[in-house]
Amino acid sequence: MANTFSLILVIVTLVTGVIWALEKWLWAKKRHAKVAQLQSETNGIDASLTAKIHPQPWWVENSVSIFPVIAFVLVLRSFIFEPFQIPSGSMMPTLLVGDFILVEKYAYGLKDPVWRTQLLETGKPERGDVVVFKYPKNPSIDYIKRVVGMPGDTVRYSSTKEVCIQPQGQSQCKPVKLSNVVESEFIQNNVPLIKLDEQLGDVQHNILINPLRIDNVNEYEPRHGVNEWVVPQGHYFVMGDNRDNSADSRYWGFVPEQNLVGKAVAIWISFEFERSADSVLPAWIPTGVRFNRIGAIN
Repeated sequence: MANTFSLILVIVTLVTGVIWALEKWLWAKKRHAKVAQLQSETNGIDASLTAKIHPQPWWVENSVSIFPVIAFVLVLRSFIFEPFQIPSGSMMPTLLVGDFILVEKYAYGLKDPVWRTQLLETGKPERGDVVVFKYPKNPSIDYIKRVVGMPGDTVRYSSTKEVCIQPQGQSQCKPVKLSNVVESEFIQNNVPLIKLDEQLGDVQHNILINPLRIDNVNEYEPRHGVNEWVVPQGHYFVMGDNRDNSADSRYWGFVPEQNLVGKAVAIWISFEFERSADSVLPAWIPTGVRFNRIGAIN
């Protein structure tokens, strides 16, 4: 089921829509008829006075005013684009904490905003897409990761942190191409992370790895000894670009197709929250805007 905000938005749209329709096709006509009758009986009473005698109720006036706006927001958010905020560093360096992104809701099918039932199929994820989805173990939480394994693929992740993909029907596992190994500006646990270019399908992007951390050892509970996965039909294998700091399919499994929310396509604003320990400002107040990050997501 949809989150609380989506449910409230649908209810408010329905209620104000019903009131708008009743006002347009029933109540307004009745008031106009009463005004016309009153004018005929009083030999043309002033129009401003008749409006005071038969006024439009305040709750009807407000509903009629806000319904088009609420309906537009509902359609935009449910079927076209929805904004999301990046809360963690699991997708660094592609996405940083403080990035606000736009998610294309129609990329993988149109779904109703309450029960998330598929209304129309419009496309499927492609390898390398950055996708937002409902976390399979708790669908009330939205996650964002990159699609690595497609339905039917066999995905292997080696102790050297290399991904190898064997598509369904093929006999060989093809290592994912890595290049341009450099030390990045990102530091975790006092260790500078290594940045690499990775080629997934037609998408080239950057990933980060911790050179001092061995495979299957990070802050999340790993599935010890598991380094090969066969992706079921109707599911996807996803990983974070910050490979040693991401709770993803290596640890909790696959993403069902019905859990997909949409494709992350752009950063529309990016805030930084860096401040000294003795700052009096609340942690949620931005300290700057990273204009250089605004644009398309690779």
